[in-house]
Amino acid sequence: MITMENVTKYYKTAGHRRYILRKQNIHFLAGQSYGLLGVNGAGKSTTMRLIAGAELPNRGHVRRNVRVSWPLGFGNGFNSLLSGKENIKFVARAYGEDYHRVLRFVTEFAEIGSYINEPLRTYSSGMGARFAFGLSMAIEFDCYLVDEITAVGDANFQRRCRDAFQQRRAKSDVIMISHDMNTIKDYCDVAIVLIDGHMVQFDNVEDGIATYMRLNR
Repeated sequence: MITMENVTKYYKTAGHRRYILRKQNIHFLAGQSYGLLGVNGAGKSTTMRLIAGAELPNRGHVRRNVRVSWPLGFGNGFNSLLSGKENIKFVARAYGEDYHRVLRFVTEFAEIGSYINEPLRTYSSGMGARFAFGLSMAIEFDCYLVDEITAVGDANFQRRCRDAFQQRRAKSDVIMISHDMNTIKDYCDVAIVLIDGHMVQFDNVEDGIATYMRLNR
């Protein structure tokens, strides 16, 4: 389970506070997958980073008693000055995984060749996305955080991503951001719509999508 307890998140801009979340409480239950919806600028990616622990709330707590991935599609957690191989070594050690197994998986999956030995800052955006997705698939998590990663790469690579992700989610839950409502329907059991700093939960995904579509007119 992942729990947000009285979470407030804001950024200071031009002398005032821009609120993303205001005193929000929510439980992400094991065995369910969630779609995170909201209009542009509502704070979906920020909320995802809070869930992952990549950012901290200004107030409140985010508690996790499951193994949670970093947000797929969010590559800022890697060190751009280190090589792909060095980043893999760091992540493998952090998660208690066998470095050589993870290295083999990422090298084969991402198809970036000798660039695995080069700094991440030299990667194209496509190479960086393939590297990040391959590394996330190399490690098994209880809950995968997905931020539009299904659109990465060409058609062949997208197909491989979907196949790999389907294998993982057979045993794992998902918290997903996507602007494709068919993807939300395919992957998610519950919808959460971000509205003016509040997380409104819909146990029926169709109801959540309908609310999001009204907001997005």
